[in-house]
Amino acid sequence: MVTFRWGLADPMRELRQLQSEMNAILEGAFGGREPVFPACNVWEDTDDLLVTCEVPGVEPGGIDVSVMGDVLTISGERPAPEGVSPGEYHRRERRTGAFSRSVELPARVDPAKVNAEFADGVLKVTLGKAAEERPRKIAIKAS
Repeated sequence: MVTFRWGLADPMRELRQLQSEMNAILEGAFGGREPVFPACNVWEDTDDLLVTCEVPGVEPGGIDVSVMGDVLTISGERPAPEGVSPGEYHRRERRTGAFSRSVELPARVDPAKVNAEFADGVLKVTLGKAAEERPRKIAIKAS
């Protein structure tokens, strides 16, 4: 949409829009920002918050999960593959080494009701919502 002022288009607005579109094209062409590791999904149901994180190549014993307040932190280390030196790579997109990811949770949780499971390179953390965050059914008294 072109904005008119005294019958003329606003050239600065058009230049800002063009710059934004060019940035989006270049970011897509050259990879943009480095992806965050591990990639996580967060959702909720009535009683729990659920977080899944992809951590391929990491053993369950090498992952630390902690909750402090409304922040879940997942950390660990993904080892480098054996038998390949850094100078031999032609392309290297999988990161190795230490990682840490903190996710702000959308509701308060009960730290005593946190459970973590690991299968097929995916960590699933179930966090029970604090009692005050859960819906409470209110009984209606007949008068």
